[in-house]
Amino acid sequence: MMRTVYGASPADIAGMDTGRLRAEFLVDGLFHPGTIEFVYTHIDRMIVGGAVPLANPLLFGNGADVGTELFFIAREMGIANLGGNGTVTVDGTRFAVANRDVVYVGRGAREVMLESDDAARPAHFYMNSVPAGADIPHRLIAKGEAKPLVLGEDVRANKRTLRMYIHPEVAPSCLLLMGITDLAPGSIWNTMPPHLHERRMEAYCYFDLAAADRVVHLMGRPDKTRHLMVADGDVVLSPAWSIHMGAGTGPYAFVWGMTGENQAYTDVDPIAVKDLR
Repeated sequence: MMRTVYGASPADIAGMDTGRLRAEFLVDGLFHPGTIEFVYTHIDRMIVGGAVPLANPLLFGNGADVGTELFFIAREMGIANLGGNGTVTVDGTRFAVANRDVVYVGRGAREVMLESDDAARPAHFYMNSVPAGADIPHRLIAKGEAKPLVLGEDVRANKRTLRMYIHPEVAPSCLLLMGITDLAPGSIWNTMPPHLHERRMEAYCYFDLAAADRVVHLMGRPDKTRHLMVADGDVVLSPAWSIHMGAGTGPYAFVWGMTGENQAYTDVDPIAVKDLR
């Protein structure tokens, strides 16, 4: 099942009400028990997806929704497990995937099967897929293999550990970058300082929020910011022209995925908080 989101230019959002802003830049409803959900976005043609297998495995690989015989003829994917232990099988090769492990699926895969070890505590598989022009082997990147970066300060309530999974320094890909950020206890702010990266878009999947909590995600141009109220499992689509930062009313984590012209993580333009409007 695949929905389509078209996005908008920075000039468009000035006239958007809350409903329109959420329709263009926020994806909800990805994680339904026993189903796979995909959303195709025209923002750099990233596909985001969610799957919660129960007693029966969930399979995909047909390319009808992307206009090709197979889904992965010209695509790669990262699959992050945000729930209980599970298994990702790519063309017969099985990867045991614990919480906060990531599987990279390279171009040319024919079928992916997703399973939970325990239907009472199912895996929650979050997926980012982008166009790819190179064949790179499928692989598992366990949490312990990711490259951690400790950022921020306790005193500024933005201390966090950013782990790079699909990244040239850890596990290569064609154009996809993917990682997970966990905030330290007592910290609420993410992605400080806010910034732009004109050559890459980004998707944020917020998770591990309590049902009553929300993340206030700030987006838009630096001089014309907008906000989205984000619940557990929601995904924010952040175009290259938009800042991205946020603060939570309680503990949370997020998966970040990027694609675009390069994989240079430092290719960013920081924006001073005092210059935001």
